[in-house]
Amino acid sequence: MSTVAEHQAAVAALLAPLADREPEAWRVSRPPAGAAPRVLARDILNPIDLPPFDNSQMDGYAVRAAEVVPGATLKVGRRIAAGHGVDLLRDGEAAPIMTGAPIPDGADAVIPIEDATPNAFQPEHVTSRVTFAGTVDAGTFVRRRGSDLAAGSLLLATGTALGAAQWGVLASSGVATVPLLSQLRVLVLSTGDELTLSGRALAPGHIYDANGASMAAAVSATGALVTEVLVVHDDARLLRDVFEDRDRGVDLVLTTGGVSKGAYEVVRDVFESSGVAFGSVAMQPGGPQGLGTARLGRFSAPVVAFPGNPVSALVSFEMFLRPVLRELHGLTPHRENWLAPLAEALDSPPAKHQVRRGVITASGEIELVGGASSHLLHSYAASTVLVHVPVGVSHLDAGDTAEVWRIDD
Repeated sequence: MSTVAEHQAAVAALLAPLADREPEAWRVSRPPAGAAPRVLARDILNPIDLPPFDNSQMDGYAVRAAEVVPGATLKVGRRIAAGHGVDLLRDGEAAPIMTGAPIPDGADAVIPIEDATPNAFQPEHVTSRVTFAGTVDAGTFVRRRGSDLAAGSLLLATGTALGAAQWGVLASSGVATVPLLSQLRVLVLSTGDELTLSGRALAPGHIYDANGASMAAAVSATGALVTEVLVVHDDARLLRDVFEDRDRGVDLVLTTGGVSKGAYEVVRDVFESSGVAFGSVAMQPGGPQGLGTARLGRFSAPVVAFPGNPVSALVSFEMFLRPVLRELHGLTPHRENWLAPLAEALDSPPAKHQVRRGVITASGEIELVGGASSHLLHSYAASTVLVHVPVGVSHLDAGDTAEVWRIDD
């Protein structure tokens, strides 16, 4: 029986070669959709000044600051809208200017329309004058060229996770494509004669497949790409057929079910002879595990095999696969974690690392949700933290502290 740490290290070692993959070029004009942000594979330098020209921060009048004295009246010049070229401000003029419009040559400040008399723009064909009550300093309400970032500066660094602001600044700089860490392609496979797809009639002795949906969602949140979600019954021939006609397109196979020592353990029956090792980890739930590189006909890929009970599969994913996949996609691997006091006592098998589910109360205590059993999926769905009880601990009293991992982010 392996320890949790030993199995974590084994999963990381199996998938380590996947870090060596070519970046993917992506068009900035169409940011990718997905449950996790994509990450830059290389530095991006800024090709232009941001902003690329001096422009107005306000709707108002572009002026020469030296000409604005208390009670000054200036002739209203030609109106300047956003998108117009750079104009020329003549002596004794105040040019109506809109937010984002280029500052005309000769101007060095903008006075908001609210501080002018009249405080509304007149029709453009009307020859008029405008009066200002006070003075203005040069540079007022002027966004200077390059004031956000100068051309040639580092725009975004390697490893940056691209959210809305990052895609926006790439687009504003005119960058057309960026190199992203490519997504690992993951095949999600649920096994069991008892499984039925949701939406279909449920036959006696059958259950709806939860693992396909939960594992696909969990994989997507790491930045990886789910290529398929398949349900295969306990038939070794059918399972072999899934792989023997494949030779590319999958970086990782994630299976649930069929890994224990029962009579119908199809994942173990098919993969154990092809290079995948099966054993137990000192953890509850999620003891039975499989791991290795499978070779079936032309197909060869790493396989991570979890038990079939839905809570066991989710806990296994959190403990062993999520951190590795997130790190391979340039994302923070670990959950937010801290120590918190228990609101109630709990018992745990001393030879195993127990993972319970719970919520954090308003007072900061751990309130357990459901029991330790691995079929209590609704209890998991209602939880906000995983509660860890390490090997060697058989009982904790109310008020004792335990490590929690946040799972509701």
